[in-house]
Amino acid sequence: MTDTPATPVPEQQKDHGRAGRDLKAAVASAVVLLVAIAVSLLVWKTAFMLIVAAAVVVAIWELRKGLLAKGIDLPEQPLMVGGVVMVVVAYFWGAPALVTATAVTALVVMLWLLQRGIDGYVQNATAAVFTLVYVPFLGSFVALMLSEGGTNLDEVGAGVDDLGVQGIITFILVTIASDIGGYVAGVLFGRHPMAPVISPKKSWEGFAGSLVFTVAAGITLVVLLLDGDWWVGLALGAIAVVMATLGDLCESVIKRDLGIKDMSQVIPGHGGLMDRLDSLLATIAPIWLLLHYAVF
Repeated sequence: MTDTPATPVPEQQKDHGRAGRDLKAAVASAVVLLVAIAVSLLVWKTAFMLIVAAAVVVAIWELRKGLLAKGIDLPEQPLMVGGVVMVVVAYFWGAPALVTATAVTALVVMLWLLQRGIDGYVQNATAAVFTLVYVPFLGSFVALMLSEGGTNLDEVGAGVDDLGVQGIITFILVTIASDIGGYVAGVLFGRHPMAPVISPKKSWEGFAGSLVFTVAAGITLVVLLLDGDWWVGLALGAIAVVMATLGDLCESVIKRDLGIKDMSQVIPGHGGLMDRLDSLLATIAPIWLLLHYAVF
């Protein structure tokens, strides 16, 4: 008896294993993004703010697209413009300017929504302020981190000798370490779900792997790159893995509530930009706070 050939599975329906990703596409996309980040940081670090600003704009677009599934219509124009302004003022003028820009943007958004009338005002305004804090406000801490080394527009080629660049490298690598550690340990040893209703593929074994990788990366980077104390690296790793995990779970809750799998498909193998930013947005503020007072 001849076996019947298996019917080809459409690409969008293929099972990519327990990790739930197309690994080849995910790795290729990650490499491209990391190269772009590295070039901007090492050649002219102020150019990295263009990447941050672009990420804020795309993330707001994705959130608006996702929230429309629940009938919530974000005023994306003032959110995008205000978000970019927040990133810029945070980089050049620091935390006080960021707070002021955030408050002004929130007020502008609420005034903008008045033109739509009464119906849905509270719902849309609440979602808009949530988006404002979740994306551009937290994202602006990247600008605060980068500005630790100064904000000279004419400085080209400062590279890893720049304090702000070192902070960004540390922040990105510990978050990547958390993701890789969780991925490897989850695929190889994952047996006990951490939050089966929210994220079925996330396991306690994966969390343990994230903890080991992130703490090791934190200690190594703080001691060798930032010339800080080992205990700062230990604290940084522990904070990063907890916040990255919580950020991932929060993003999973949002998507499940909206009834969508990915925020979009702008990054092959990863889904939407917000599907990658969730951990980064959750970790940047506490990492900046720790490094600002304990290292910088």
